[in-house]
Formats: sequence, C-alpha cells, structure tokens
Amino acid sequence: ASCDDEGPHCVSSLSHAADHRIEPFNYSGKREEARQALLRVLRNTPNAAVVAEAPDYIHAEFTSPLMRYVDDVEFVLPSAENIIHVRSSSRVGYYDFDANRERVERLRLAFFQLFPSIYR
Repeated sequence: ASCDDEGPHCVSSLSHAADHRIEPFNYSGKREEARQALLRVLRNTPNAAVVAEAPDYIHAEFTSPLMRYVDDVEFVLPSAENIIHVRSSSRVGYYDFDANRERVERLRLAFFQLFPSIYR
C-alpha cells in the first residue's frame, strides 16, 4: 500500500509523494530465489521477526531494542516483474526521524551484499 495518506512515519515503493517514496528492490533471476534471499536477510536481522509469508508476500515486524516499539515492514513480489515492493511503517508516533527509510536501505544493502548474483 502507499503511504501518501499517512504521517511522516511511513515509506513505500508504491507511494507517489516524494517524502514517502522509496525505490523497490530490483533483482534478476527467479522470484522464489529472491524471496528466499530476502527471508534469509530478515531472519538474520536483529530485532526482526517474519510473521507472515506467501509466495508473493512477506510481513516482518521490527521491535526497537529500548522502547520495544513495533514497526511493520511488508514486501510484495509481483509475478510479472523482477521487483520487490516494500512498505515500512511505525505503529506508534508521528515522526520516525527517517528510521523506516534507513531500515529499508539497510535491508536493501544486506540483500545486495549477501546475494549479489540476484540483485540487479
């Protein structure tokens, strides 16, 4: 989903507003390989828990170490494109001080570093 109707605590690759927009993950190869790579990154990320997964969807929760706030990160892997749409949003608060944007970029970097053969 887009974040266009939300406060500054959300980023999405489906948003049109510049302050909410973030690029999707691009990859080459098979969707299932990219999905497995992303799951591996998430399962190796501290304070992250995969709470739902399907062939075209992953939902992870990230818990902040100090205050124990939970943020939701969702990924959609469309079957017709070699991209992974991403949405990261805080459940509590209005401002996130770019925490969601920085989280997505850290995940993108980990995805690329651990699996460069499928990252495009």
